[in-house]
Amino acid sequence: MAQRKAVRARVHKFDATGEISAGPDSLAGEEPLEINLDGEQFSVTMRTPGNDVELVAGYLLSEAVVTSMDDIVEIDFSAGLAPDGSRNYNVAKVRLRPGTWSAEAAPARSVYTSSSCGICGTAAIDAVTKTSAYPLIPATCDVDEDGEYEFPPLLSAARIGELPDRLRSQQAVFDKTGGVHAAALFAVGDDPTAEPELLVGREDVGRHNAVDKVIGWAMANHGLPLSRTVLQVSARASFELVQKSAMAGIPMISAVSAPSAMAVEHGRSVGVTVIGFNRRGRFNAYSYPERVA
Repeated sequence: MAQRKAVRARVHKFDATGEISAGPDSLAGEEPLEINLDGEQFSVTMRTPGNDVELVAGYLLSEAVVTSMDDIVEIDFSAGLAPDGSRNYNVAKVRLRPGTWSAEAAPARSVYTSSSCGICGTAAIDAVTKTSAYPLIPATCDVDEDGEYEFPPLLSAARIGELPDRLRSQQAVFDKTGGVHAAALFAVGDDPTAEPELLVGREDVGRHNAVDKVIGWAMANHGLPLSRTVLQVSARASFELVQKSAMAGIPMISAVSAPSAMAVEHGRSVGVTVIGFNRRGRFNAYSYPERVA
């Protein structure tokens, strides 16, 4: 079964004058991905095909199924068959290290996850919030006179303001279709004023999938926790994206749009600096602004 990040389509275009024209257009690819864990169906998610190994790894980390790539023995996309007998690469069969996961401890999603929702199908409210293996608030963290945690500077305001444009340079599928989100991970050095290194950028119809792909890449190529990185996303900062950051040990997430109230509350509780409205060199820091040099 062919997988495509962008699909060509013929469309009819209308304008206010009543003029009609016909021609080709490009649409963002969107296909289901079924994830099986040790022979048990775990979840079905809608995504843009591509970088699927990264997607599966990052997704399993965010679901607290694994804590590193060492927990994943194999991700096999070659076993599925489509109705016409061809290979179906929309089925990922994952083999985990023995003792990593059990259906009782981490139940499967009860329904599929759409491209617009990263926590759809969670069976219980208590299961929405996951506990990270890489806590961002250590027991030795300093506390100010108001009882707030204090963190050292991570990146300067000027450098944070540059991140959206650097992410935009990675959005090739968006340039063709206008229909995908993006995420990029930047490595920060000891000098907060130095330009951070762009480690990886990914696109997907689901903003949560783009983040999972970035984190999955980092799990395989960079290692966890990602304590010296900043995550930049093209959309709003939702609760699920802040939680994914925390699960990977990412201390700062920056979004070009608004954060939700729950995203900010969760960021404060787990130690993530949540930045919103990062546009044209200006932004708002909603939690732990001391990380902004």
